[in-house]
Amino acid sequence: MGADTSGRGVIRRAVAGQRRDVVVGSLLGAAHQTGEALVPVLIGLIVDRAVVRPDGGALALWLVVLAVVYAMLSYGFRFGARAGERAAEQAAHRLRLDVVRRVLAPHGGAEAGRPPGALVNVATEDARRVGALNMALTLGIAAVVGVVAGAVLLLRASVPLGLLVLVGAPVLMALGHYLARPLEHRSEAEQERAAHASGVAADLVAGVRVLKGLRAERAAVARYRATSQASREANVRAARAAALQTGLMLTLTGAFIALVALVGGRLVLSGSIGLGALVSAVGLALFLPGPIAVLAWVGAELAKARASAARIADVLAAPGETTGGTVEPDAVPGAAARTASGTDTPASAATGPNAPTTAATPTPGELRLHRLGHGGLDGIDLTVRAGEHLGIVVTDTADAATLLRCLARRCDPDRGRIELDGTPLTEFAPAALRSTLLVAEHDAQLFDGTLLDNVTAAAPAGADPHPAMDAAAVDEVAATLPGGTAGRIGERGGSLSGGQRQRVALARALAADRSVLVVHDPTTAVDAATEARIATGIRRARTGRTTVLVTSSPALLAATDRVVLIDGGTVAAEAPHEDLVRDHPVYRSAVLT
Repeated sequence: MGADTSGRGVIRRAVAGQRRDVVVGSLLGAAHQTGEALVPVLIGLIVDRAVVRPDGGALALWLVVLAVVYAMLSYGFRFGARAGERAAEQAAHRLRLDVVRRVLAPHGGAEAGRPPGALVNVATEDARRVGALNMALTLGIAAVVGVVAGAVLLLRASVPLGLLVLVGAPVLMALGHYLARPLEHRSEAEQERAAHASGVAADLVAGVRVLKGLRAERAAVARYRATSQASREANVRAARAAALQTGLMLTLTGAFIALVALVGGRLVLSGSIGLGALVSAVGLALFLPGPIAVLAWVGAELAKARASAARIADVLAAPGETTGGTVEPDAVPGAAARTASGTDTPASAATGPNAPTTAATPTPGELRLHRLGHGGLDGIDLTVRAGEHLGIVVTDTADAATLLRCLARRCDPDRGRIELDGTPLTEFAPAALRSTLLVAEHDAQLFDGTLLDNVTAAAPAGADPHPAMDAAAVDEVAATLPGGTAGRIGERGGSLSGGQRQRVALARALAADRSVLVVHDPTTAVDAATEARIATGIRRARTGRTTVLVTSSPALLAATDRVVLIDGGTVAAEAPHEDLVRDHPVYRSAVLT
């Protein structure tokens, strides 16, 4: 993507990127329009030279010339339209890729304040409208050539008629541009409402099971009805503006052509032009509304494209949730040592709040929170040793969400820092950081495809996914699907139960095989027996790898090396699970009630 992410910049790149097809389409379209303008002139010549003064040879010659012109204009339109349509589709495709890249960018931020349906609308309909400007530009340039050709030919037949067209056509074009302004504003409102309606629909479809469980179908239908009604009203207002603009332009164009015909008729009556010239003038007068109407249509398309380009620009220019960071994990001394040895060997490390942030030999996979403060978190000091299996219990769900956002670097803390192997997370390139540290959130989404495709989505190439699937008890899920691991699970895992979706998401996180894995409540919808199996499986699958479980599940916490309790935004206690259950009432209340 270019540096200019304004609406004009989006349009400029969409057109400049397809300039070859736009130029080819414009030239061929100009040939078509020129041929259309020549047809009435040739008919006038035939009338003068082969009909008024009968001449069979001249008639045959001019008919051949007319046939050649018809062939030229036919092929010009056919291949010119093909080039213009190709430019429109390719530009729209590139814009869709730009929007998707921005939405998936490691530094995030594009989705802030925008429901998924709104982003889909931007990436589809808005991209299509901006891309279609290439086709409009191709036809518009051809229409300008047609108007100019018609005016020149009229000048040759009659100077007054030619001058009338040369003066009147620019005035009509200016009026068309002025009348398109209200359409631009209403088109933008229409797209905003349509995007909101798409977002509401996507949310309702995603939560249809919950809605049915709560028997909230009527409320959901009422909400969508109101949103859809607002979208329909905005669409009607935009359609009215478009109809008004088109109607006014057609009226003005008709009045202009009537004026040309009136002046031409007076010239014929005065004897200034002959019969053939009259036929040519009338034919050109009938031809001119076509390209002038195209110019009016181009103005409407430009108005729509501007509104859509502004919405695309808003997404592309959305500020990231995080900034900076250029260090690659392999550039960190500890990570390099791990890569060279091929193993993760835990080493002793200081764990107190005053421990140094760097060491002569940094411990690979060590995660350290140094006086972390963000949202409800206040002064968190915590060191997760390399290869440690740590549990974290957070009494406030909002604080848990904040902690996960900071660990995933979806936001940078207001105070303090988080370090990986002695290097602050803010210094890592976001994409590179995620190849080393993975935060698997509670509401992780599944994708349409097979069970195996979902599990291996983030796995290293050639890695065996079965240990991860066994650890997460996904083999039981596969047994319920036609085709086993090759069975399809539907969009967002719609064919699976809540517990089955959790197990598949956990298997995907384990199969990713990151050096540091943070998992949030992976078994809230799983039965107790399966949860105990999963607790043992995670421990086995993550042997020698740093693993953090943010959960209140006793089964998962019992399998950890130690547990840290965060209460009131600070570290309240840390000890093995059994000790905290016995000695700490807040912890006991959090995990056993």
